Amino acid sequence: MDSLWIQYGWTLIILIGLEGILSADNALVMAVIAKHLPEGQKKKAINYGILGAFLFRFLALFAISFIANVWQVQAIGAAYLIYLGLKHVIQDLFGSSKDKKDDLKKDSNGKGFWSTVVKIGLADLAFAIDSILAAVALAIVLPGTPLPQFGGMDGGQFLIVVIAGIAGLILIKYAANLFVKLLAVRPGLETTAYLIVAWVGVKLAVITLSHEKVSILDEHFPHSTGWTIAFWGVLLGIAVIGWFMSGKAIPHEKNPSHRSSSS
Repeated sequence: MDSLWIQYGWTLIILIGLEGILSADNALVMAVIAKHLPEGQKKKAINYGILGAFLFRFLALFAISFIANVWQVQAIGAAYLIYLGLKHVIQDLFGSSKDKKDDLKKDSNGKGFWSTVVKIGLADLAFAIDSILAAVALAIVLPGTPLPQFGGMDGGQFLIVVIAGIAGLILIKYAANLFVKLLAVRPGLETTAYLIVAWVGVKLAVITLSHEKVSILDEHFPHSTGWTIAFWGVLLGIAVIGWFMSGKAIPHEKNPSHRSSSS
């Protein structure tokens, strides 16, 4: 029994850390997608995003067996994250300055609020799928408990997934507004954020390709030591390099939406 508690305790700690990182990415994406909106609408869109993150993660908890077994759901989530990330990175790196100014002018006039909310919601859904799959992959290797099964899992395994998920949701609530402020100071982090989004999409794509009904990759590959080290190494590299290359905003350029609304 002591050994069981130790295994569950350590797994819970790891899960909370993992969910925290994924939730931070989710919160950063919310902040980036809503960045162009005027201040009042930005906060409102972020609040909708936080609500969506709560909703989708709890729905995903009760659909664990469905998400784990239907590879098409994983594929859609992966495709959307990769599309969302690469679209903005390519536009930022290769788009003309005129196009960027036109987009900023259009967005700063308050257009696209609900389309922004929809984009945040879709990102929340994709992150919820990735979050639950990552948590389940760690939890299902734990020994069984006397608790009844729930959501196609042992009750004890399901419980620690729920606890870790709640911890991640709490972080989303506080991290989203923090990232909004951070992006105002270091706007160059927007490109870094979208690179992270695309890389998380690649991770979800690897899970899809290793699904037993797809079998392009070995089913154990997504949980192998080599891939785990590679994924987190690249993620950390993107974050660190992005931070040092982002630079700080020039004071009069921090709030272009305010400048355009007052002119």
